[in-house]
Amino acid sequence: MNKTFTSKRPQPADRAFHSEAVEQKIIEVQAAIADPELAWLFANCYPNTLDTTVRMGKNAGGETDTCIITGDINAMWLRDATNQVWPYIPLASEDPLLQDMLEGVIRRQADCIRVDPYANAFMPDLEDAPHWASDYTEMRAGVHERKFEMDSLCAFLRLSAGFYEVCPESTVFDERWMEALQLVIQTFRVEQGVEESPYRFAREFDRPTETLQDGVGFPVKPCGMVKSYFRPSDDATTFKFLVPANVMAVVNLREVASMPPAKEVAGDLLLLADEIDAALKSHGTMTHPSFGEIYAYEVDGFGSVWVMDDANVPSLLSLPYLGYCEMNDPLYQNTRRFLWSENNPYFVRGKAGEGIGGPHVGPDWLWPMSIMVKALTTDDKDEIFDCLRQLRNTHAETGFMHESFHMDHAGRFSRKWFAWANSLFGELIIKLYHQNPELLQKKF
Repeated sequence: MNKTFTSKRPQPADRAFHSEAVEQKIIEVQAAIADPELAWLFANCYPNTLDTTVRMGKNAGGETDTCIITGDINAMWLRDATNQVWPYIPLASEDPLLQDMLEGVIRRQADCIRVDPYANAFMPDLEDAPHWASDYTEMRAGVHERKFEMDSLCAFLRLSAGFYEVCPESTVFDERWMEALQLVIQTFRVEQGVEESPYRFAREFDRPTETLQDGVGFPVKPCGMVKSYFRPSDDATTFKFLVPANVMAVVNLREVASMPPAKEVAGDLLLLADEIDAALKSHGTMTHPSFGEIYAYEVDGFGSVWVMDDANVPSLLSLPYLGYCEMNDPLYQNTRRFLWSENNPYFVRGKAGEGIGGPHVGPDWLWPMSIMVKALTTDDKDEIFDCLRQLRNTHAETGFMHESFHMDHAGRFSRKWFAWANSLFGELIIKLYHQNPELLQKKF
């Protein structure tokens, strides 16, 4: 039976934001995709952030202020917002409205960090009462959730550096941006453990991953890495030195240090990056009995390691995607073989697909995001095509990517509206369009 592929996008009048450059890119890339279902998925997913999650306004100074909600949760995660708009950055220089919107995202992220550098998610209105007001932590107006996730601050750095590369003339890198940048440096320094952290967090909840032991988590020994009390999944870390987040910091600190607007703190950024990188090399790996030397997921500085991976980015699988190492790096390749095997406690293989999940969704569930990252971190064309096949076949007739799906039943999934996964899928297809267009012409 032939399928019909009707657009799942909102009607033009109901879309949150319009970019002519993005619309032209959709037409251009769709025309290069032979499989109609894959082309339809791309056209639905790639603009989903713009269609549904952009909330634009003006700040007190009359400048554009852009809140990017995560999808079905009416709040802005710093990490999600960066990843949601990331695929549009290459088009910013040819679309003034898109550039303005992206400047608004950076401006909003800087304002969020100035409200609280320890918070991971913020209210659309930064004057609103906090959402998780019952948490045992210092909740401030405008904060949705206050789980300190190191990669949230890295997301601000990544977006700033990525946008500057395309639009170096932008005026968004102003005094408030610099104030936020200095808060990132200060927070990372504190969380290296040289001085006592002011951060405390506890939540009354029936899942242990939602809270911290005694409000601070298990002890660590300072080693040069920065503590992350929660993972990119919003789950509590076991050992607070989260290797993928520290890897991301090394890359992004160095990127921002090369930006002229950051020249007055460039030395501080580079010194911090070098210290974290040295600590990663000394403490961030372990010898696995089956795979040799691999990256650990978390360490505590005392010698203990937590060996796994979680589908959310930053992850160990994503290290080349983040720019930390080459895809063919032997240490990464050892790690990758471990990650995509039953030795990784959160690797899942079933009738519907295979990939990496995590504690956030539990056993038997895998994240499409892990399949996308696998395809983004290999040059094996057969492997990439297999990833495309899985993504094409597991959207459960919705036309969009999901947070996770059951390993045996793709029709059982979480989060019908999860814009980050849609953006990452669009990013993957565009990368293939530019680098491996022949894969988009293959038949499934």
